[in-house]
Amino acid sequence: MHWQQDILGGDFESCSFVATGSDGVERTATLVRLRPAGDGDATDSARRSVLFLHGWSDYFFNADLAYFWARAGYDFYALDMHNHGRSLRPEFPGGYVGDLAAYDAEIQEACRLIALAGGPGPVALMGHSTGGLVAALWTSRHPGAVSQLILNSPWLEMHGSALVRRAASGMVGPVARFRPQAVLRLPQRGHYWRTISSAADGEWPLDERYRPRMAFPVRAGWLRAVLAGHARVAQGLGIQVPILVLLSAGSANGLFWSEDMRRTDAVLDVAIIGARALALGTTVTVERIDGALHDVFLSPEAIRTDAYARLARWLRAYG
Repeated sequence: MHWQQDILGGDFESCSFVATGSDGVERTATLVRLRPAGDGDATDSARRSVLFLHGWSDYFFNADLAYFWARAGYDFYALDMHNHGRSLRPEFPGGYVGDLAAYDAEIQEACRLIALAGGPGPVALMGHSTGGLVAALWTSRHPGAVSQLILNSPWLEMHGSALVRRAASGMVGPVARFRPQAVLRLPQRGHYWRTISSAADGEWPLDERYRPRMAFPVRAGWLRAVLAGHARVAQGLGIQVPILVLLSAGSANGLFWSEDMRRTDAVLDVAIIGARALALGTTVTVERIDGALHDVFLSPEAIRTDAYARLARWLRAYG
């Protein structure tokens, strides 16, 4: 495995690898790690590790999050999953997956590489938005592989209710069956990007090669896969490890810009997400953070400081 200087520079390294799914398809993913100066490569079975999964149309770029985990005593890793971020390939459609279980092989391989670098044992798994949905489903399918599950605004359900999901499934199903990569003509909104990007009103330098302003095109097979994941969550996942769910206290996800989007989740309906979170497992903590954005750790400084404090408190209880 060849680690090289990552696009983030400094203490970050990355390596790309190929994982073969249960369907026999080879997919390229990229593992990123934080290696602070003076941190050697010696294996220590007592070391803990955390693996972060990004959201849809996204990639890992939040260095502050990595350093938080390092200070908490964890080796930090992030996975740019296939067809995303560092793992984008021109011959494949950005953001596309036809079954969320197609991520399983690359997550499993990432865990194997982490074990080689830092010692065996379960990892803490952290996911944001669609990555939070993927993380929850993967944890439920791999009992014993995860020590803690941390979800940052996970996309656990469609806006409104399960009725909306069922209606959407009925409409998208026939298209997805025969033309899974067909692009659905849905309204595009750049409101959330506006709140986080330093090229607009936010604080964060985003590389638009890896994270487009308007997200990738929504394809029928991808939406069917997400809706199927939502249906599984609604049935209950029975996860046995401690789970933390961090959410904004409010949502503002209309078609047109609103100033409320600067202090709420402009992507998801946090009311239904909070309710669905309780179906994830036996020990679930839900933290609602007033003023937080869709990614609570990209919120204005005072808000994200509060979010980090809540995460640290939870780790002291369940770490």
